[in-house]
Amino acid sequence: MQVRAALLLKTQQPFHIEQLELEEPHQHEVRVRIRASGVCHSDYHLQSGSTKHPLPLVPGHEGAGVVEAVGPGVSRVKPGDHVVLSWAPACRQCFYCRKGSPNLCDTFVKPLWAGVMPEGTPRFAYQGRPVFQYCGLGSFAERTVVREESCIPIARDVPLDIAALVGCAVSTGVGAALRTARVEAGASAVVLGCGGVGLNIVQGLRMAGATTILAVDKLGSKEDLARKLGATDFLQAGDHLLEAIRERTGGRGADYAFEAVGTPALQRLAFDACRPGGTAVLAGLAPMGSASDLPGSRITREEKTVMGSYYGSVDAERDFPWLLDRYREGVLELDSLISGRFALGQINEAYAAMLTGTVARSLVVFAADPS
Repeated sequence: MQVRAALLLKTQQPFHIEQLELEEPHQHEVRVRIRASGVCHSDYHLQSGSTKHPLPLVPGHEGAGVVEAVGPGVSRVKPGDHVVLSWAPACRQCFYCRKGSPNLCDTFVKPLWAGVMPEGTPRFAYQGRPVFQYCGLGSFAERTVVREESCIPIARDVPLDIAALVGCAVSTGVGAALRTARVEAGASAVVLGCGGVGLNIVQGLRMAGATTILAVDKLGSKEDLARKLGATDFLQAGDHLLEAIRERTGGRGADYAFEAVGTPALQRLAFDACRPGGTAVLAGLAPMGSASDLPGSRITREEKTVMGSYYGSVDAERDFPWLLDRYREGVLELDSLISGRFALGQINEAYAAMLTGTVARSLVVFAADPS
């Protein structure tokens, strides 16, 4: 089958829109017609080269669509089902799945980070060469073939462009507050970075009942949306930022400080911004090989906790439908997160807009099947 897709041939180059060959689903695999895919920094890290990955590659890991066909042995979904794609599928049998951390499942992590299915090959090809799939998905394509474990069925009355956001930004952000840190009612928190992940951390903190939610961003234009989603205070990044954070958190620092960008400097700021006995949560994806300067003596003397948050510690099968139920109830605001919708051919413009820092989340959207 021929499909149009975004193709990354080399780092430091734009995405190219090409016609690729897509194989039919193998055993336990599903073909999904993509309706929307989120524009995320993680895919940009592939383009910039800060995340190392085999090339050529179809990027895209935050997607939703409709199941078109299933391979032998598939039992989780059927043609016609609406699904959100999970980039951290769970086998339910490995050490981490049995310990209650399916986001850390080690059955799929190696092949998916290699851009292939578990048996070692991808499903896309270009000019006779295999084309890898980011996170085993490759959702910047009209259609893709993925493992059935990556397909999370959802209710048909949820718009698929809204549902796509749950595949990464919403789960990562809300999950960081509710699942990783398990923030308690009445807590104080600071969120460093008000992009797609940071704004959803703000929402998660509101849902948890935090009473002080301080949002920080380099752009003052983010304030209105941050406050709409639950921030009680807003600071624009600049000189004396740490002092300003402490002034707004009792002079001690916050109970929780969340880093949502993925830079070592902000990771250190999150550590400094939480009070003695507080918790710094690192939710932003830092470039491979980067290191953070976290002072070991202060970790001990101030009893600070530093936590990593991978995919918001979510269980996709449980939490994707739960999050969309909260959206339908009006508890979780998702419509306001969408800053723009782009056609596949405009994907480079979508990433240029993302890099300005002015957007919350943009989507690449695909037309519905005319049939």
